[in-house]
Amino acid sequence: MSAYSEQKKYNESGNVLFIILIAIVLIGALTAAVQQSNNSESSNIDNETLAIRASEVQSYASELERAVRFVLENGVSEIDIRFAHASAHADYGDIDDSVDGRQYVMQVFHPDGGAATYRNVPSGITTSASAWEFTGASHMPGVGTAARSDLIAVLPNVTAAFCEKINELNNQTATPAATSCPYTDAGRFDSGTNFDDDVDESSTTIPPVMTEATFSTQPALQACVVCGGNNYFYHVIMAR
Repeated sequence: MSAYSEQKKYNESGNVLFIILIAIVLIGALTAAVQQSNNSESSNIDNETLAIRASEVQSYASELERAVRFVLENGVSEIDIRFAHASAHADYGDIDDSVDGRQYVMQVFHPDGGAATYRNVPSGITTSASAWEFTGASHMPGVGTAARSDLIAVLPNVTAAFCEKINELNNQTATPAATSCPYTDAGRFDSGTNFDDDVDESSTTIPPVMTEATFSTQPALQACVVCGGNNYFYHVIMAR
């Protein structure tokens, strides 16, 4: 074989090796781009799902607010509003209780009362098993009268991400920190524990209020606060 042929064969081998190396580099770059795209897409899906969940919670909170209004329109006193349901905690009482012999009219979750549907908490927005809770033991900043506690629906143990999203939707620039939590198990709204003030308005004692929390927007009819290391979403379903 001539020296020219050997040199040509060497050059061709070098070119093939160079092309292979270029191909490997291109494949690596393409793989990285695909992975980055997939990660970005997953993040967008998560954000979209979070926004959907926040919208679901807001919609349901509005449904509960309307249901309470329907109960009051039935002639039921505010202290006789009831949140009994087979899936709710027993503290909320018996759905077969009656007011003045009229059964069910005071029940938020009965067709003859508020006609609200009892719904489970949307998946992925709480850090532990949670259910909707109802309490009249807190006064919300800028809502109603300072000496009166409000009736609120609460979701305990929501995630920090959900807190940020719901506060963003309510023009709260941050998650307020509160020392008086908007809800405790002992404050479930029932016949023995309803509003944390005198119903005849003779009380001069202001009920627990989250005045120590900084709300960038008031009245704070709906927000998420952090208290005792947990996040709580609340919605005022009746201001007083």
